[in-house]
Amino acid sequence: MLKRTKQFLRSIHYDYDKTYIRPLMVPDSVYVLKFGKEHRNNRVVVKYSHTWTGHIKINEIAVRLHKQKRPRIFKNETEMLKYLNKHLTKKTPEL
Repeated sequence: MLKRTKQFLRSIHYDYDKTYIRPLMVPDSVYVLKFGKEHRNNRVVVKYSHTWTGHIKINEIAVRLHKQKRPRIFKNETEMLKYLNKHLTKKTPEL
């Protein structure tokens, strides 16, 4: 799951940890990907379910970068990658 996101994070030298959560009260499963350069203080939370044929259907992707109060919600991985590319690869101004 999120193969392109993991490839993107490896290409910009970010480390990540992944965990799966199966809540008891809701039918969706949850996949959490924590990432960062030195500290893993950013996270992607994916709520997904399985179709009757066994395929994974992503219902919602929530991204919280460092110190964000509210998560950014995306419907698919492509939109999320555009957002991460814009915010994680910022150039520092040269003095």
